[in-house]
Amino acid sequence: MARDFSRTPLIVTWELTQACGLECDHCRAEAQPDRDPEELTTEEGKRLLESVADFGHPPPILVFSGGDPLERPDLDELVDYATELGLPTAVTPAPTQKLTREVVERFADAGIHRMALSLDGPDAESHDDFRGESGSYERVRQAAEWADEAGLSIQINTTVTANTAASLPAIADQVEELGAAMWEVFFLVPIGRGAELAQLTPAAADEWMAWLYRRQRDAPFRLITVEAPQYRRIAREIEGEPVSVGSTHAGSGFVFVSHRGEVYPSGFLPESAGNVRETDLVELYRDSELFRRLRDTGKRSGRCGQCPYRELCGGSRSRAYAVTGDPLASDPLCPLVGR
Repeated sequence: MARDFSRTPLIVTWELTQACGLECDHCRAEAQPDRDPEELTTEEGKRLLESVADFGHPPPILVFSGGDPLERPDLDELVDYATELGLPTAVTPAPTQKLTREVVERFADAGIHRMALSLDGPDAESHDDFRGESGSYERVRQAAEWADEAGLSIQINTTVTANTAASLPAIADQVEELGAAMWEVFFLVPIGRGAELAQLTPAAADEWMAWLYRRQRDAPFRLITVEAPQYRRIAREIEGEPVSVGSTHAGSGFVFVSHRGEVYPSGFLPESAGNVRETDLVELYRDSELFRRLRDTGKRSGRCGQCPYRELCGGSRSRAYAVTGDPLASDPLCPLVGR
């Protein structure tokens, strides 16, 4: 039976902390070296995990994110509790010196389903420059090796900007070489530090999405895009028929909980529906006015509201919000918007 995204998300991402030792060019969270004293406490975090479990069966995938989750000294305790609750889990550690072989083995032993590692360049020079720390590239590759030895599945995350897109073919080869189960390709949303980076033109974005779709057809990894629902349209145009290439949108299949407990439709759409310290996550996801508006495709405005691909694609609500301040506006990355 298909999951009803108006009732249960596919993915719940919890930003455990904004603290991180890296200074990445694109950072959505504008991560800081130190933890915020207003982060959810361990006990508040456990209540949040119980709320995730309350969505019912099958439960959402829970992603421990950041900042760097390894900056939380209670990470092991939280992971163990999520496993006890029967939640499928993933973790997105930053490739710093905190990410050791012992940490990767602990993830595997604790029942983490997948570890996500970021690769934003095909070599140390380009990746380390993007990530703001020398040695980051080698730590990603080392962590992937440790994961393979520990039997822990990995995925590679890559951010696409106008300056990094040309590296996608070389990065794809490394995703395959590293044995990743999934390649998650993020198309830049201009928020946080990412607002300073050059974005692809709509025409170039379409071309790269077409390249990505063709590259993954015979690849051993699954490829999904983030904040690029146009990828569904591209896949359909290439195949000449509907293709299943992912189905979540901001607030519909996906929900993001900030380090302070604010509930957002996406980490790239920082408009809060409420706070888990005051209202249960299940209630906010299912019944908040913001999430209901986002799930109603009939409320899209501009070209996205009239587009024949409205149900299939719908545009990035996060990018629309970042550029216009209105999450229901048209997605400026789509070339159809300008027609």
